[in-house]
Amino acid sequence: MENSLKSFVFKSLRPAIVLFVILSVITGIVYPLIITGAGQWLLPAQANGSLITKDDKVIGSSLIGQNFTAPKYFWGRPSATGPYPNNAAASSDSNLGPLNPALADAVKVRVAALKSADAENTLPVPVDLVTTSASGLDPEISPAAALYQANRVAKARGLSAETVQAAITANTKNRQWGILGEPRVNVVTLNIALDKLVK
Repeated sequence: MENSLKSFVFKSLRPAIVLFVILSVITGIVYPLIITGAGQWLLPAQANGSLITKDDKVIGSSLIGQNFTAPKYFWGRPSATGPYPNNAAASSDSNLGPLNPALADAVKVRVAALKSADAENTLPVPVDLVTTSASGLDPEISPAAALYQANRVAKARGLSAETVQAAITANTKNRQWGILGEPRVNVVTLNIALDKLVK
């Protein structure tokens, strides 16, 4: 009786154990290797984090914003990540609702900083320059937000407004497949393009 029970248990467990091992190998080894290999072969830049290099040194990623504060650079969206802006290890938003007074106060401070940096600018301040994104890591701004900053950047770099606006146009991406999203400008790549232009 005892032997037949052991035999029954073994026969019942054996298929489950074999299936567990087979699925572990497929989903834990084979599948990741295939996907990693396909990514490296088909889209190597994206598979490795869309890294940006300068003088053979990695200086960032086109997928993660950076905290530019100098007048000669375009500024990206504000970031609510801690303990410092654009911290990829702590992606988050401020979670302040539209009726929260703290949000209105933060926006007022950001508007004042933009106007202080370019007192002659009479354009309306684009909303994406004074509000954080959901991730706190957004590397892109609207073309309007880039054009708002064009005169400040041109003066700081000693360039003509037309030259800076041409750089904005050259670094503006259109809607994906012509229908998804909105036109956008990657702040990191735009600033790098301007650095190269000045050199």
